[in-house]
Amino acid sequence: MIQEVINKLASPSQLLRRSEVLTRPCPVPRENGIYAWYFRTIPSTIPTDNCYDIGGLKLLYVGIAPAFEGSSATLRSRIKMHLCGNASGSTLRLTLGCLLSQHLGLKLQPTGPTARLTYAGGEDVLSDWLQQNAFVCWVPYGQPWEIESGIIRSLSLPLNLQHNELHPFYRQLSVIRHNCRKEAKQLPK
Repeated sequence: MIQEVINKLASPSQLLRRSEVLTRPCPVPRENGIYAWYFRTIPSTIPTDNCYDIGGLKLLYVGIAPAFEGSSATLRSRIKMHLCGNASGSTLRLTLGCLLSQHLGLKLQPTGPTARLTYAGGEDVLSDWLQQNAFVCWVPYGQPWEIESGIIRSLSLPLNLQHNELHPFYRQLSVIRHNCRKEAKQLPK
């Protein structure tokens, strides 16, 4: 079953950009499943040698919805969170913002009464970058948490951390994210 899902993610019938996902009616189903992010332009520090490539778009990240049984998250809600949310609710946005901070002028910082770490006014800048460079596809799957680790371990996904400790970029990305969080937590609230 894992290979069948990988085949669908590696040869998607469609790859949608942000504006296409945010249309009404939304094309992303309210179902459980696995989604994959392909990118056009990426920082040169990200190794992509063994990543799936579709016409110059590189598969760099895979996520699931929901993350566990009983959660109300769906493919639609998770994909929209990555496209319109903030770094505190989206691991993908957190990671991309850390990697693109100098290029886009982003700074992770505590915001609001709970001091959540977000890019504050920079979230719109990150959303614009996603519109230009990110494409998503998905595969409905009833219990995605059961196959998530197998999929991640079977692919070269430099932007995934969970289940991806053997990837050559894992340690570097972990340090980059740690340093961004550490610096943000030292800022005044």
